[in-house]
Amino acid sequence: MPLDGPVEAAVQARKLLAYFRYNHLPAVFIQHVSLSPEATSFRPGSPGVSFYSSIRPLAGETVVRKHHPNSFRETNLLELLRTHEVSRLVICGMMTHMCIDATTRAACDHGFKCIVAADACATRDLVFAGETVPAAMVQRAFLAALKGTYAQVTTTDEIVTMVQQLDDTDGHLLDGRG
Repeated sequence: MPLDGPVEAAVQARKLLAYFRYNHLPAVFIQHVSLSPEATSFRPGSPGVSFYSSIRPLAGETVVRKHHPNSFRETNLLELLRTHEVSRLVICGMMTHMCIDATTRAACDHGFKCIVAADACATRDLVFAGETVPAAMVQRAFLAALKGTYAQVTTTDEIVTMVQQLDDTDGHLLDGRG
């Protein structure tokens, strides 16, 4: 599925992932796989379910496979995070208007403090009432809706600075294709 700025977002996500790995902070990769036979994207075995080459999980890193935009729906993500006493999430990935939005809202509803890496997320043009809404506006609108009530929305560099100030057990990363 064509997105606006996925390579740039992946570069920023890679910076976060490198920081987390270097500091031995856990990373959870979320992989969206559609179960619908009519799916045009995210079909099992298709390129749409692959991780970007620069942000693939290493052996021993957790991958949660999901079938809905909300990463908590019908997955073990909540149990996994609670088992490890996680309270704060750094969220990035594809697509801002779907998976990032749904997962961030759900995470907040489950009591997690969320930080969204605005520059490590990407989206696409949408159409409403016959009018194309450019990806840049979709990105701004969805991040603006998340900011404050559901998450702190900031840049990758600012997140690294914030996490450096946290106790190592408080920083966590959700990353991947959605």
